[in-house]
Amino acid sequence: MLRVALTGGIATGKSYCLARFASLGVPVIDADQLARDAVAPGSRALEEVAARFGAAILKPDGTLDRASLGRIVFNDRAARADLEAIVHPEVYRRISEWLATLPPRTHVAIADIPLLFETGHTHDFDRVVVVACDPREQLRRIVARDGLSERDARSRLDSQWPIEEKEARADYVITTDGTVADTDSQVRTVYELLSAE
Repeated sequence: MLRVALTGGIATGKSYCLARFASLGVPVIDADQLARDAVAPGSRALEEVAARFGAAILKPDGTLDRASLGRIVFNDRAARADLEAIVHPEVYRRISEWLATLPPRTHVAIADIPLLFETGHTHDFDRVVVVACDPREQLRRIVARDGLSERDARSRLDSQWPIEEKEARADYVITTDGTVADTDSQVRTVYELLSAE
């Protein structure tokens, strides 16, 4: 089985591309969803996050207040590293478990991992697909999608490797600056190339 990591920068279109791969029959998993699951109420990870960052990052119902936590970690590199040290091992454990449970005849499986390079886990995968767009388009999308100020959007962009560095380390690159049809065509091409390996 070819273990493939799909990565890129924030707001480059990773989720869209992952859904397109899934529509082609590829088993997929989303690390962002796994990270949300890891800090579900009652989880050990949520207890560790609350112990590190204080009860103010919890909502009255006991769930994680992502906005409050985001304001802390996207403006403090050490705080972000502390959060990642709690959540990332659990995410990678869950990805490994998922890969181990796929049917033996599975040829290609894709995990969407936004911080693949930043976490140093490229060695866990056979191929890396980077989803990219112009950084100015990324910024525009973050502001429009997440309702953030340009300053907050930039701090989120700055928390990740520059997209050019990710592209340079990719086995395959899908650019999402063009039309949806163009992106779909690139996804299909990458799918065919991976399937042929």
